[in-house]
Amino acid sequence: MSEAAADRHEVCGLLLGEAGRIEAVRPAANVAPDPARHFELDPAVLIAAHRDARAGGARIVGHYHSHPGGLAVPSETDAAWAAPDGGLWLIVGGEAARLWVAEPGQDGRVQFVEALLDIM
Repeated sequence: MSEAAADRHEVCGLLLGEAGRIEAVRPAANVAPDPARHFELDPAVLIAAHRDARAGGARIVGHYHSHPGGLAVPSETDAAWAAPDGGLWLIVGGEAARLWVAEPGQDGRVQFVEALLDIM
């Protein structure tokens, strides 16, 4: 969270683990054309994480990103780009971090459901 709070650009990365449990994070460069307003994970980090998972490593269960100067809730842009696949979205905004699950909504679009974030 301190990295996200200190950066005026959105920070981002991958959440690794198993269903319902985040065991590690893998930071990624934000390669979006406008990183102060949007995020796009560095594809090389994403490909490496998939390769690691296929080799028996932790699998990708979601990703994290920040909303500099904003709230820790999914934005309209997040909803437009999200896949309703049950993936975890950890969003950092202000002094808070909140965890969301991207689920199928009744209209076929993504619906974000807040999940318990228990840091051990």
